[in-house]
Amino acid sequence: MNKQFSAFLKFGTQVQKALQKNTPIVALESTVISHGLPYPDNLEITKKMMSAITEAGAVPAVIGLVDGYIHVGLDEDELELFATHKDILKISRADIAYCLSEKRLGATTVSATMLCAFYAGIRVFSTGGLGGVHRGAEETFDISADLTELSKTPVLVVCSGAKSILDIPKTLEYLETQGVPVIGYNTNHFPLFFTKESEYPLTGCLKSPEEITSLADINWKLGLTGMVVANPVPSIDSLEGSIVEKWIQMATLEAIQQGIKGKAVTPFILARIAELSVGKTMKANKSLLVNNAALAGKIAVSLNVLNSKI
Repeated sequence: MNKQFSAFLKFGTQVQKALQKNTPIVALESTVISHGLPYPDNLEITKKMMSAITEAGAVPAVIGLVDGYIHVGLDEDELELFATHKDILKISRADIAYCLSEKRLGATTVSATMLCAFYAGIRVFSTGGLGGVHRGAEETFDISADLTELSKTPVLVVCSGAKSILDIPKTLEYLETQGVPVIGYNTNHFPLFFTKESEYPLTGCLKSPEEITSLADINWKLGLTGMVVANPVPSIDSLEGSIVEKWIQMATLEAIQQGIKGKAVTPFILARIAELSVGKTMKANKSLLVNNAALAGKIAVSLNVLNSKI
């Protein structure tokens, strides 16, 4: 662990015990609580994700920035605070130092969660969908820090692909350029968050947590990057891609008309298409979050078993 970074870490009781006992741990971001879902859905789904990880045999660790420290394993009161407080910064790698220095509340995105998890000794992280290359990035240069973080930080990220509001071909091309393995879990195609199937083929498909663990172990022994495990939304909640695309185009146009830019774009579009879909996208979002957490828990347990044999 980086000693300078570790000076800013505070561990929740259960996470501290897990580290001491070498129990598997899965990191969770806090942005999904503060910026991703409305109250009380945000708190309810977070607790369901935590339960899914616990049922798999691992310990959940929600990460957030509080009072000048990176809290790894938010407690009940902190979860409630992140779920209800209105003035919470959305934190990527670039924002961590500022948030800590100002002692602001900060909700970690994928990039920040990966970095904090790694220095806390956690190698498996579960989220909903990756950020990526935004549509029109050739003009705006709007590319999520998630992608570059994956090239720097050796953490395994379980997600349901990338949000379909993004430019998916460019996102996949960017990940390939950065040398990041993107592996489908029981799928040969990159899932599109709300949609299980897509037209974008993947090179690798693995069918069990143990196979994924073996790959991750070799990847990290070689000193390589983070990696993406793309786990499709459960079939029962998967939505038709062409219909989702129509909602996205409508919401994107409204965002442009209202002058919404930067970090505010994704939450605006997701909230708007939830309205346009009459809650169907929200249902899919909740479903995939819990499903990803369950898989991440199994992978963390398998990785723990493998490491114990070394």
